[in-house]
Amino acid sequence: MRQVTLNSSIKSLGGIGTARAAALARLGIHTVRDLLYHFPRAYEHRGLVKPLAEGMDGQRAAFVLTVMTEPRSAPTKTGLRLCTFRAGDSSGTVEVVFFNRDYVKDIFHVGGVFRFWGVLSHKNRGYQLASPQFEAVLPNQALPDYVSLYPLTEGLSQKVLASLVNAALGAVLPSLSDHLPESVRLAYRLPALSVALRDIHAPTDSASLGRALRRLMFDEIFTFALGIAMTKQMQSRTRAPACAPCSLRPLLERLPYELTEAQKRSVNELYKDMTARERDGMNAGMRRILIGDVGSGKTVCAAIALYIAVQSCLQGALMVPTEILARQHFQDLSALFEGLGIRVKLLTGSTSAKEKRAIYASLQGEGEPIQVIIGTHALLSDKVVFDRLGVTVTDEQHRFGVLQRAALTGKCDASHLLVMSATPIPRTMALALYGDLAVSHIDQMPPGRSRVDTFLVNESYRERLHAFIGKQVRAGGQVYIVCPSIEDRKTEEEDEESIPLQDFASAAAEEERLPLKSAVRYAEHLREQVFPEFRVELLHGKMKAAEKEAAMQAFVSGAVPILVSTTVIEVGVNVPNATLMIVENAERFGLSQLHQLRGRVGRGQRKSYCVLVSDTQNERSRARLAVMQSTYDGYEIAERDLAIRGPGDFLASASDSTMRQSGGLSLRLAHNCQDTELFSQAFAAAAQLIREDPSLSLPGHIDLLRQVKRLFAFRQSTIS
Repeated sequence: MRQVTLNSSIKSLGGIGTARAAALARLGIHTVRDLLYHFPRAYEHRGLVKPLAEGMDGQRAAFVLTVMTEPRSAPTKTGLRLCTFRAGDSSGTVEVVFFNRDYVKDIFHVGGVFRFWGVLSHKNRGYQLASPQFEAVLPNQALPDYVSLYPLTEGLSQKVLASLVNAALGAVLPSLSDHLPESVRLAYRLPALSVALRDIHAPTDSASLGRALRRLMFDEIFTFALGIAMTKQMQSRTRAPACAPCSLRPLLERLPYELTEAQKRSVNELYKDMTARERDGMNAGMRRILIGDVGSGKTVCAAIALYIAVQSCLQGALMVPTEILARQHFQDLSALFEGLGIRVKLLTGSTSAKEKRAIYASLQGEGEPIQVIIGTHALLSDKVVFDRLGVTVTDEQHRFGVLQRAALTGKCDASHLLVMSATPIPRTMALALYGDLAVSHIDQMPPGRSRVDTFLVNESYRERLHAFIGKQVRAGGQVYIVCPSIEDRKTEEEDEESIPLQDFASAAAEEERLPLKSAVRYAEHLREQVFPEFRVELLHGKMKAAEKEAAMQAFVSGAVPILVSTTVIEVGVNVPNATLMIVENAERFGLSQLHQLRGRVGRGQRKSYCVLVSDTQNERSRARLAVMQSTYDGYEIAERDLAIRGPGDFLASASDSTMRQSGGLSLRLAHNCQDTELFSQAFAAAAQLIREDPSLSLPGHIDLLRQVKRLFAFRQSTIS
């Protein structure tokens, strides 16, 4: 029989037919590796056993009970078969009920001891456990304290997925090699990979789970750091055409304002990078990130970089994450470049096939040339081939990171690269995350940007908040309302009694778990009961791309005064008429994310406001949110966020990154990291290893090199 490895097809585990394989594929699970890295989202703490007398009506809990009567089965009036028996402990008894599960008669016998997990409910004069989970309590066989809960999809249950994971662990772990060098693992006291994978899926206690999570987060950050270092090495060997010195006056004269000193400093830095000339007419190429607060004026600096390239008869490309943002940049830059002889085109997923063909031909130098192309990830298509690409600009919007730049290597190997980040990043984090790029900071806001007054309120202010929304809309303003959840999640997918995985990422995880405001439910409530006279639109990540585009466009145009959304609007567009940002369950968000959401308003002439809604009583959370009321400097907020929540908020998660590549190992855990020391250790270990083996070509590092390639989705020829 062929050995099962991490790279084996998921079907190699057996018992997986076409339908189940399709369901697994919807979760991104195609191989055994995908399955083992499909980590639990939460855990049921079944080790916290309660006596029956301490159980609360309607609350899920664990009870160790002895079967006191033989099960009896009988039909109900509705056609169901009811199997019941009594079980108890020293504090009381309870009726245990199963529906349409007659087979349990062969499991439960008088005297048998089981651990039950279920909801205790008061029925008639006694208590009942309806269809609980159960495990036999056997001598000398300890039951695990924690039971894993996985992200699911239609056609897969927790039981089925857990059994598949268990089969994969049994098949792979005995022969699993560890890609992490033993010297690194021992230096930072990390468990072996086989132990970490076993314990994150089937932890025996919270300590083993914490150790597993620490090891796997270290893996991701360490691999991420290696990729950055190798990207920097690769780029040090690249060459780009040196642009000719040129006057920026024709472009600057078209601006309705003067650049700030911070913008001028950044422009001088990128101008020097692009025009540095060596004997062969080439140079090392600009590799720079432009970091600035929301509204600080990064886009005009990008426009200047494009202009410099065009003045040397080179092409420029600007890639942004969403189609609506691409359209906005297209409109703004077309107007700016109009009259300067610069032809600008837009390429997105919705561009017609005929127009795409014409654009592809023009970019290659056929027909009327295109000097500047603006688009979404459609620019990454193999059909996009440039005649003379001079500069590539990517708008990271804080979360795209290195994965996006890696995907662009095939387009910009021989061009200058400018990356824009929409959220200020602490300088220490910038050096780590963007070590392959020179950093330009726009740490000054243009004059005239009014401060967005920020307030922290609780649920008791709801009626006054609704009145304030109405006042803003009637005065001609528009309102964003951001919710942390798409739909109500009182389901198997998120039980109140389960413990989220991220709670084990730090000993400081002490946040109380308040009910989440649902975007779908709240939009419906506002539309039907509070503001029937206003148009209320809904926007969330599970909508189809065309639906999201239509919803956002309706808000941008002013047709919709109230937009209820999840954080997908964080990567937003300029809506000068938006005057009010409301963030529900504000305790769920990082300060930098709240600051970026706040930056969606206050972009026009109207006075603007941000209201953070939270019922948190946690002192640490309230102190953190109070920072938003007193601090408006993005860099100071980012530093506070790093100190309070750790580095994880500055890393893109698997769900955040729209650049997740097929076969790529997204950062599934590192965004939960609250341990700044772990982050520093991983980067230090990566730097040391690269000094010893710059290309990771030594025999003991081959598996590690594969990890780097997998994470960054590098072309096979990029790293050798």
